[in-house]
Amino acid sequence: MTEQTTSKEPVFTSGFVALVGRPNVGKSTLLNACLGQKVAITSPVAQTTRKRLRAVVNTDHSQLVIVDTPGLHKPKDALGKELNRAALAELEDVDVVAFLIDATKPVGRGDEWVASHVAACHAPYKVLVVTKADISNPRQLQDQLAAARALLKFDDEIVVSSKENFNVDAFVQLVSAHLPEGPKWFPDDMQTDSTPEDMVAEFVREKAFLNLREEIPHSVGVICEDIAYDEDHASIAATILVERESQKGIVIGRRGAMIKKIGTEARPEIERLLGCSVYLDLRVRVQPKWRRDQNEIRRMGYEADE
Repeated sequence: MTEQTTSKEPVFTSGFVALVGRPNVGKSTLLNACLGQKVAITSPVAQTTRKRLRAVVNTDHSQLVIVDTPGLHKPKDALGKELNRAALAELEDVDVVAFLIDATKPVGRGDEWVASHVAACHAPYKVLVVTKADISNPRQLQDQLAAARALLKFDDEIVVSSKENFNVDAFVQLVSAHLPEGPKWFPDDMQTDSTPEDMVAEFVREKAFLNLREEIPHSVGVICEDIAYDEDHASIAATILVERESQKGIVIGRRGAMIKKIGTEARPEIERLLGCSVYLDLRVRVQPKWRRDQNEIRRMGYEADE
């Protein structure tokens, strides 16, 4: 009698992974690297990320929903408080918390504060991710790992370089192995839960951050007012908000040079996003103290989910 063997189908796992850490530790860059394309904006300016963004990463046997959160920081205004609330809210209902630490900057009080919230959350799996391995040396990495271990007991740890794609796939595999059995929460062709309007606003804001001098970016907000489609073309109207008249002049630039540059740099990424040619109409409006105005914060979608 011949013994029959049956091959067992691999279990499909799915779940939510929150990326948390101080500003500029590389959360958005890691999310983009995991996805294989840019959906989250990045810049050297602190608090570039203002909205929670979910990116869907599919493997043969798992679906990760990676949640990019605003950098946790000491808030100076209502906007800062909302960004912190939004980031901390994501810790409440995820399967994995990835705590990111910059390999090139000493672990400090800000990291301790983030670690205290990670320790208090109920996520069943917590992983330490030391970022920017490409611009650090082995001694820095060892020091950072030792300092991070002293903050919190992690279930695992990994060193990555998102820009060099070092250990990015290993991070996805590591996290996938600790997700619960579950369904696909999102269809295979869905990469993010952000609306086109939100992403247009973010791409414009990124180019403003990258082009404007240091004191201006934190005062900048962007609202995509309208996207009108016509066959293989889209006409977009967007407004850049600033808080003072002098800032408006800087954003517009001499003879409109700066706002034209922002639009020129944002357009190719928006065209890639929408899959068509784009006419981008950018305007600048002064909204005094908008970062302290709860209504404006809510209008731009920066308010934490209740």
